[in-house]
Amino acid sequence: MPKPLPFDPIRRAAQLWEERFGEDSPVAAMASATSVMRVQQILVARLDAAVAPFDLTFARYEALVLLSFSRNGELPMSKVGERLMIHPTSVTNIVQRLAAQGYVERVRNPRDGRGMLARLTPQGRTAMERATEALHEIEFGLGALDDDQHRDLFRLLHAVRTEQGDFEEGEA
Repeated sequence: MPKPLPFDPIRRAAQLWEERFGEDSPVAAMASATSVMRVQQILVARLDAAVAPFDLTFARYEALVLLSFSRNGELPMSKVGERLMIHPTSVTNIVQRLAAQGYVERVRNPRDGRGMLARLTPQGRTAMERATEALHEIEFGLGALDDDQHRDLFRLLHAVRTEQGDFEEGEA
């Protein structure tokens, strides 16, 4: 972690923004968006560090968890990308790395001769479970919040995701 600044640069940017663009400008939106982006950077660093002892990144960990949630521990590559909301090239990269580690197997999809399935291995399940314990220990990097604050944050971010068409509102 870099040395902390002696002031909050986002708060200062908001003050300067208001001075430059006026109080009618979306200064609160700018400060919120910038804060979300900074928190995302902090969380990725913390979560990656937590799962690193298991030779994982958080992105690869998410793929293992997704496979563990599936009925048979396997999913078509296209479903992995869809559910993780990532580009097919990223799915291929993640699954290839996990396969090289022995955490998943790539097998032909019997329902689609051209497609491939990503299948969780016992070694992958063990790594995922151990990484999950490490993430629980650091409360997914959000230990500064209590349960009510987590629910509020989720509700607020859910509203943004809904407005942006991230998913259909009626889906679970």
